[in-house]
Amino acid sequence: MPAATSSLIDAAREIAPLARRHADDSERDRRLAPPVVAALRDAGLFRMLVPRELGGAEATVADLVAAIETVAAGDGAAGWCLMIAATTGITAALLPPDGAREIHGDPGAITGGMLMPRGAARRVEGGYRVTGRWAYGSGSPHCTWLLGGVTVVDETGAPETLPGGHPHLRMAFFRAGDYVIHDTWHVSGLRGTGSHDYEVADLFVPERHTVGIGGVQPWAGGPLYRFPMYGLLALGVAAVGLGIARAAIDELVSLAGAKTPTGSRRVLAERAAAQAGIAEAEALLQSSRAFLSDAIGSAWAAAERGEALSLGDRAGLRLAATHAAKSCTRAVDICYDLGGGTSIYETSPLQRHFRDIHTLTQHVMVGQPTYEVVGRIMLGLPTDTFML
Repeated sequence: MPAATSSLIDAAREIAPLARRHADDSERDRRLAPPVVAALRDAGLFRMLVPRELGGAEATVADLVAAIETVAAGDGAAGWCLMIAATTGITAALLPPDGAREIHGDPGAITGGMLMPRGAARRVEGGYRVTGRWAYGSGSPHCTWLLGGVTVVDETGAPETLPGGHPHLRMAFFRAGDYVIHDTWHVSGLRGTGSHDYEVADLFVPERHTVGIGGVQPWAGGPLYRFPMYGLLALGVAAVGLGIARAAIDELVSLAGAKTPTGSRRVLAERAAAQAGIAEAEALLQSSRAFLSDAIGSAWAAAERGEALSLGDRAGLRLAATHAAKSCTRAVDICYDLGGGTSIYETSPLQRHFRDIHTLTQHVMVGQPTYEVVGRIMLGLPTDTFML
């Protein structure tokens, strides 16, 4: 039976300390530590957005964000891997039901992958022949299925186009063992996510293991499945940022009561700069979470009424997610700076939080262009809203 959402949040609270204890192992091995993977899998957290019909939790979006934030406060890499698996789980409601059952029906299924179309799919009888290589395969060492965005091409290799003029893009799912993982994840932050490149070459993918990107109506009902996949991904990224900021603030509080900065006779906590800085960091975290919660609540209310999310709702979700990521980065920077020389050592969690949050901000879903897209919409200018 799928877990109730309240039990999902409780499970996240229990797993966060486990993730924290194994954070060094995950970072060293550049993959999420097996005990953390097992705990997230067994609690059903990886499958939060899978429909109840397939044994998933079909959680609310608010609970999705809360669970990811909670785990990320234990370890940013664990929160990130949870985010990737959970948000790709939404594809269970979009794939043909028989394909969804094969990919997402197993209680031990863990999905991941890259939505951007870095591969080509040529039509053949019963499906497609897919060739491509994708970066940022977060969780690839422990996933049971990876998806890759592809452009459908004809026999000459020319891209097919849809009636609206956009290229025909699809997601194709590959079973573990059918793709090659390339050891490429040598990076500054979020090292424990194992976000390596992965590749397939002329792999047959049956039609039921593919689904169009954009414009596909979910077969599952419920308000969750009225949320756009890109929007859910952005919310998930923001949730990881909230967790990392929470961890950084808590670490600074602990440090401030014990550290006497060089040249000072008072502990850090007694210095006005630390007092003002930690208050500002907390305000940044709390206010960005409130904005995110408000945007989610507004969109969820519309979805519960059975309405498709409006352009305003979708833009609001993306704006709140990007704002949260930027605000949480500022909060972490404050904590890192106040930590002084302590922050630069590998033994200090502050240096990991700093590296992790600055890796997170490079994700396209929370990048600077989001502000430009939302601003164009606000100003009534023609705007490409395909990725909203």
